[in-house]
Amino acid sequence: MTGSAGFIGSNLVKRLFKDLDSATIIGIDNMNDYYDVRLKEYRLDELTGLVSDGITYTFIKGDIADKPTIDEIFEQYKPAVVVNLAAQAGVRYSITNPDAYIQSNLIGFYNILEACRHWPVEHLVYASSSSVYGGNKKVPFSTDDRVDNPVSLYAATKKSNELMAHCYSKLYDIPSTGLRFFTVYGPAGRPDMAYFGFTNKLLKGDTIQIFNYGNCRRDFTYVDDIVEGIVRVMAGAPERKKGDDGLPIPPYAVYNIGGGQPESLLDFVQILQEELIRASVLPQDFDFEAHKQLVPMQPGDVPTTYADATALERDYGFTPKITLREGLRHFAEWYKQFYG
Repeated sequence: MTGSAGFIGSNLVKRLFKDLDSATIIGIDNMNDYYDVRLKEYRLDELTGLVSDGITYTFIKGDIADKPTIDEIFEQYKPAVVVNLAAQAGVRYSITNPDAYIQSNLIGFYNILEACRHWPVEHLVYASSSSVYGGNKKVPFSTDDRVDNPVSLYAATKKSNELMAHCYSKLYDIPSTGLRFFTVYGPAGRPDMAYFGFTNKLLKGDTIQIFNYGNCRRDFTYVDDIVEGIVRVMAGAPERKKGDDGLPIPPYAVYNIGGGQPESLLDFVQILQEELIRASVLPQDFDFEAHKQLVPMQPGDVPTTYADATALERDYGFTPKITLREGLRHFAEWYKQFYG
């Protein structure tokens, strides 16, 4: 698993410890400082504390953009299932730091695909993103829609991952499944995400900026729902089949994982504020109106993300269920405990 000290990766490792009787889990992460490394170390500490008779977890500090490192891991461990969650994330950062995206999301993913080719795997599961829908006007977003209008380099790299995976599935019969995640949130999440950044700012008494004058709608998905989806997909690789020409039909699939309930940014911020007060992160009499400012859209942002996740339900019997209030309550309680 790549990105195992990341937000989704570390939660997935915890879940596998709970679910499996026996497994060898290899995690790799470069522990970069795109955001507060203490969070990554906190997640890693939680993982090293996990104990199970039949499961071993090995952490390797390394970069997927470094081909010899990846080749060495595959040669030594010959993984059956590969989950690629390592990526340079964030839309706005891609405008100022494009190089990080090319290295991690393109070269890194290419290295993973090449390793899956040379040391054949049963299933490659990889993170795509709702950002691939770009400027699409039709909602909810369906995996049947064309996704040819990326509005950020981040989105373009994620769309490229899907194209590269399709090519490798076709040429080398590698079963691969891409998962388009929709605005993932929860405890120990990424500080560059709105809910986390808003909390940090409100606590300092700063003003938060709500883009598109609050008319943005996001399909927020709680991290446990994302992990549930990944676990189910891991166990159900696309079938290898031959076409009439005797060549492989690509064992390739892409799914949305999203809550299917887009929430307006204003409602979201209101619930966040209530839960932060409830968890005593903010004082009871906090003057919220004085700390928010409605501003226009940012470059690279889209007004609405909204998942059509019916295919995931059809093929894996799962739809995200954790409500925004429940999820933000977990986050607020964790925040209080972590930052005290």
